[in-house]
Amino acid sequence: MTTLLLLSLAALAALAVSLGMRYFPSRRERAVRELLDAADALEARLRLARAEIEAVAGDEGRDPVADAMREMLRQRLWLRDHGRQASVAQLAEVRTSIDEARSRIDQQLNQIEQARAPLA
Repeated sequence: MTTLLLLSLAALAALAVSLGMRYFPSRRERAVRELLDAADALEARLRLARAEIEAVAGDEGRDPVADAMREMLRQRLWLRDHGRQASVAQLAEVRTSIDEARSRIDQQLNQIEQARAPLA
């Protein structure tokens, strides 16, 4: 009876651990997901910035968003190539750089909006 109870408790504990791992991702998995979400948000902001700049300046000349898009691509390739062995701290560092880039793009979009406001 005691052996059956211990086996049942062990099975229940294993089930709980299994469910916990499935529904509560590790810090690393969460960091990767947050990094990818941040990259997606930056890409969306960059596309918006490109559209806004083209609306103001036309599509002639140098694309000021292209450098940021290349940097974002470089970070995605880094994640693809090194993400599996990257530490949580490295993932957080890349995420921070993406967030900073998105903040700079937001500032530039605000400046464009302010410049367009007197024209409206």
